[in-house]
Amino acid sequence: MEDCIFCKLAKGEIPTDMVYEDDLISVFRDAAPEAPVHVLMVPKKHVASLNDLEDADRELMGHMMLKIKDIAAQEGLDNGYRTVINTGEDGQQTVHHLHIHILGRRKMTWPPG
Repeated sequence: MEDCIFCKLAKGEIPTDMVYEDDLISVFRDAAPEAPVHVLMVPKKHVASLNDLEDADRELMGHMMLKIKDIAAQEGLDNGYRTVINTGEDGQQTVHHLHIHILGRRKMTWPPG
């Protein structure tokens, strides 16, 4: 997707505070953090949302899920953290590129919103 800001960030076309990168994903600090630690994990492959995943994305999603704990440890989130995937309009997805928020270093509340 040519005009996707997360595609551009993941490819390094727009400068960002990258905290982790491999051949499948990029993880960078959120520009508008909601917690002392707030990073976004995005697949380098453009997938608009959870609703657009296909069977071929199983390996990618498994990689993302397993990498979350590593990123949390790297960021010092030893006391816990929250992961969030917003999907669709009612889910408040504002960028239409699948991404996982990893938030921590503050007490989270429930319900979230």
